[in-house]
Amino acid sequence: MAQAENLVAEIEALGAKMVEAEASITKRFIGQKRVVDLVMSTLVCGGHGLLIGLPGLGKTRLVETLGTVMGLSEARVQFTPDLMPADILGSEVLETGADGSRAFKFIEGPVFCQLLMADEINRASPRTQSALLQAMQERSVTIAGQPHALPEPFHVLATQNPIEQEGTYPLPEAQLDRFLLRIDVDYPERGAERDILLATTGVQEAQAHPVFTAEELMAAQRLVRRMPVGEAVMELILDLVRACRPGEAEAPEFVTQSVGWGPGPRAAQGLMLTVRARALLQGRLAPSAEDVVAMARPVLSHRMALTFAARARGEDLGALIDRVAGTVTQVEAAA
Repeated sequence: MAQAENLVAEIEALGAKMVEAEASITKRFIGQKRVVDLVMSTLVCGGHGLLIGLPGLGKTRLVETLGTVMGLSEARVQFTPDLMPADILGSEVLETGADGSRAFKFIEGPVFCQLLMADEINRASPRTQSALLQAMQERSVTIAGQPHALPEPFHVLATQNPIEQEGTYPLPEAQLDRFLLRIDVDYPERGAERDILLATTGVQEAQAHPVFTAEELMAAQRLVRRMPVGEAVMELILDLVRACRPGEAEAPEFVTQSVGWGPGPRAAQGLMLTVRARALLQGRLAPSAEDVVAMARPVLSHRMALTFAARARGEDLGALIDRVAGTVTQVEAAA
């Protein structure tokens, strides 16, 4: 009993700390609470995030503010067509000592940080994009046959411009699957845009303050994995993910007709983690079916694709995911 009470107290304390961190972030990133919640969920769950939005919507500002609030060392890499893997990972150089001896010395690249912003990640060639595959999955990189561990915790927040496709290289499915969430950054509402004007065109701007340290963030990531998830929520997650796979017995007919390929097990893992973080941000001790439905789009939309025929019909993948979530939830409720 005492152990359960301690867990509840720890979860409540983490929830309060996350709310404080959110408040600090929104001092500089105004009017995008949904985006802030999703990015916060990404970091607290120990994952990576893919932010997709038009230029000028504050994606870079958000990542910089996150580094301050979460107490993480940060680095930014501007991806361009001529960027090479060594520009991200680092390289070995031949160094001559004072006695004339020579030896190779490894010079660390910007990936050796705790929060890496990969700006416009789809502008670099596939060879350069692949430089992050091992880093994102294994938290280490291999240079000249030697493994080098990355700092802990390690997170990648990558950005993409959805309208500019000239001179870009779409991310391969293997790399997309490594992103815990796809986060769409939309235009701010009118009231929020007014607040942005007032906050950013004066003499002084509000500053965010640190809330977490790197050690506290890692402790939070471990605690999130200890949060209880009800059997009904777990079954809903499984039903939802499997219903998005064409050809599965659980898949509705419209999924089989419109979806080319569906999400793998990482999607279910992502939902299991992120529904807990969403519950924490809303002051609850355990996730509900509502959390599963709310997190379906950001977890699933980059892990599945429409068929060519469905795209030609003008179907929207996000709307389809919402429809699947609604169908599965109704079936669960009826049962």
